[in-house]
Amino acid sequence: MAECGCQSNMRFDGLSKSYKRILLIVIAANATMFLVEILAGHQAKSMALQADALDFLGDALTYGLSLWAIGRPLATRARCALFKGGSLGVMGLWVFGATLYRVLVHPSPDEIVMGVVGFMALAVNIGSALLLLRYRDGDANVRSVWLCSRNDAIGNVAVLGAAFLVSVTATPWPDLIVAGFMSLLFLQSSVKIIRQALSETKRVENVAAANIQ
Repeated sequence: MAECGCQSNMRFDGLSKSYKRILLIVIAANATMFLVEILAGHQAKSMALQADALDFLGDALTYGLSLWAIGRPLATRARCALFKGGSLGVMGLWVFGATLYRVLVHPSPDEIVMGVVGFMALAVNIGSALLLLRYRDGDANVRSVWLCSRNDAIGNVAVLGAAFLVSVTATPWPDLIVAGFMSLLFLQSSVKIIRQALSETKRVENVAAANIQ
């Protein structure tokens, strides 16, 4: 069961042909949905859709980095995870700042476009999350992929909820609240990934120091 990351003394590091195939599928799906959502978000004037589109782009790029890092030394994988954690943090701050700006401008988004595209994104993200579920307890590099996919699925449910509330209330506030929620989710995942990556980096340094002695 090494492929599942179930060994007692180590975490799954991605060295599996099936995992690499799954990662390629997920990368292609995320890149496609970025293009769909960024265009739809602009058309619908939805901050939540644009935030989700940015998340899709970030995921496609960081999953590509994860694929590159597979099989490389733990220190390299940990550094990749640190980069991804930092990227998630920057993304969260950008969405938060853009949401504050939209609070001042606040045009009402198009709830129909939000709903249709939200369902498409939810289907893609639930499929990705299910494919990656068995690898959720891997090393920092592998776990970061799972956390991003989980965040996407949660974010899409929230976007659909926002679309419904926008149609009921005829105000942009549900859209803005969801974008703010997604910003916090990005920041929380960023902290988790960075903490695990730092822990793995420290373990590598301790092993190296022990070998020198």
